[in-house]
Amino acid sequence: MRAHRLLIVTLVAACGGRTAAPRPPQPVTDAVLAKLTTRQKVAQLIVPWLGGNYMALDDSAFQIATRWVDTLEVGGIIISVGSPYDIAAKLNTLQRRSRLPLLVSADLEWGAAMRVVGATAFPYIMAAGATGNERDAYTIGRVAAIEGRAVGIHVNFAPDADVNNNPLNPIINTRSFGEDPKAVARLVRGYVRGLQDNGMLATLKHFPGHGDTDADSHIGLPAIRVDYARLDSVELVPFRAGIDAGAQVVMSAHIAFPALTGETPATLSAAMLTGVLRDSLKFKGLVVTDALQMGAIVAKYGAGEAAVRAFEAGSDLLLMPWASSVGGPCRSIRSRVSSGPGRSRMPRTTSRNGP
Repeated sequence: MRAHRLLIVTLVAACGGRTAAPRPPQPVTDAVLAKLTTRQKVAQLIVPWLGGNYMALDDSAFQIATRWVDTLEVGGIIISVGSPYDIAAKLNTLQRRSRLPLLVSADLEWGAAMRVVGATAFPYIMAAGATGNERDAYTIGRVAAIEGRAVGIHVNFAPDADVNNNPLNPIINTRSFGEDPKAVARLVRGYVRGLQDNGMLATLKHFPGHGDTDADSHIGLPAIRVDYARLDSVELVPFRAGIDAGAQVVMSAHIAFPALTGETPATLSAAMLTGVLRDSLKFKGLVVTDALQMGAIVAKYGAGEAAVRAFEAGSDLLLMPWASSVGGPCRSIRSRVSSGPGRSRMPRTTSRNGP
């Protein structure tokens, strides 16, 4: 059940510690889930963005964040740049206010320093690709996990599992381990283990692969016009390795693959998220969208429509809807669930989302 998977992950992540906590017993997650209303279950899907910088308790921006937690009861937060103290203090305050533990995520691709000021800074991960040493990838993951968990982050939206085989790629580039699928797969595996051996959940992104693009999905919708055989032999190789290594989260890409999705972004495609990721690759963990406020999505879809379509395609977490409209996606999904088509998916999703 999707709801059950989300709840399990959240409960495990909230336990803290250097190594991953054991999964809570099924009766525990069932009991928590049974007490949630449909409104609360839907809100558990939503992950808004929050700056990590200092904010006074009466700051208007922080008041918005407390409303997300107190009133909407969102499932998580993606935290951005701040000092260790500011991030930890802010997250601790929100965790104390939250009825259920918040699943806290961040982009720590080349180490916690990407978001935590003063943390260990590694080169972009293509440098690890240049060494070809899986131990280097493991070390980046290990240090990112130790430092990120110290300030309250549970999920790293990394490693980048894209095969950067297009030299004109404007957005992935040095965020990838390289252009060889097998080499990227080996280093992705090391990075995943480095994170998860030290208590932080790893995310494989940007599924099913953002490497062979010459456009930026923050601005518009890229398309990769290849058949499934090519996708399977190149783009999917690192994702398969990361899943085999135990990665608990996969982030979808706002990219069209016309052979499979038509002109629909993978994030909104059941053929990609359910057919390929769940059915073919046998992935059992959480699926999170890339940010729903990116140009590839908002150019064609409203906030509510994008949220509903991503949910119906198979997403468990809806990342960064517009801050001014966080409540809108919740209302749209509740309406869809109450009308029937999404009702059976709601328990499966919330169940996966649990730290």
